[in-house]
Amino acid sequence: MTRATRRTAPAPDTAPHLLRFGYGTNGLADLRLDDALTLLADLGYDGLGLTLDHMHLDPLAPDLAARTRRLAHRLDALGLDVTVETGARYVLDPRRKHGPSLLDPDPDDRARRADLLLRAVQVAADLGAHAVHCFSGTLPPGTDRAIAWQRLAQSLTPVLDAAATAGVPLAVEPEPGHLLATLADFHRLRHLLGDPASLGLTLDIGHCQCLEPLPPADCVAAAAPWLRHVQIEDMRRGVHEHLPFGDGEIDFPPVLAALSATGYRGLTVVELPRHSHAGPHHAALSLPYLHRATAPAPPGEPTAAPAGSPR
Repeated sequence: MTRATRRTAPAPDTAPHLLRFGYGTNGLADLRLDDALTLLADLGYDGLGLTLDHMHLDPLAPDLAARTRRLAHRLDALGLDVTVETGARYVLDPRRKHGPSLLDPDPDDRARRADLLLRAVQVAADLGAHAVHCFSGTLPPGTDRAIAWQRLAQSLTPVLDAAATAGVPLAVEPEPGHLLATLADFHRLRHLLGDPASLGLTLDIGHCQCLEPLPPADCVAAAAPWLRHVQIEDMRRGVHEHLPFGDGEIDFPPVLAALSATGYRGLTVVELPRHSHAGPHHAALSLPYLHRATAPAPPGEPTAAPAGSPR
């Protein structure tokens, strides 16, 4: 069942749009998936970032297609949009966080990660998701960086072909500490692959604050042509720690204004996986914060962090 007619989002069209907010299920890991969906709908979210993992939609368990169909009907009933994320920590290897990766020396290990991404593309097509998120992985010890880039490009090629066929963009995320860590690294991969139309970018706003040379609002503007998915949370410079809004250093009104100005029409998903123990609490606080941050400032007043920031 392919439902891309409902949710697949086109590229940014450079006209301002109202932003649409979601919450990542990796920040609601202690909830059953249906309970998480109901919570987000009740709170007024537009959708969710669905991490394929054992506690929610297990990509390796039997009857994936049937389970995906049931989920699609539930999302329709609740009016929730979705993007598919592949950042589950131990879904492939119970001993290695995010292992195996697309950079591993063993080609069979790289193939296991690529197979997960292929499954994610099919799930995304069946759900009508607007993108599939992925990342490079960390550089294996003793591996030459040039070889690692070759492995990454080769591993992603069949996934990009499948994404093009399905009509669902693959959105690669620059991740601190990974081979592909920055916007500049994304462009390196894009050029290595010949700039395929199915390759897009996941921009994590906190990561921009953490390590990009440009301020987050400028990162948004620079990323606009390739933007297919957005994750958002607070963060501090030089510290890769996802924080609730108001606990870091990001001035969100200019960032969200820049994002709206790009014409981005996908979901902007709150990413707080380490706060899952209090997921419903943070989900309830995050959406009002983001709505306040998108409200226009009164004439003559500078933008600032919204009043009532959760701490």
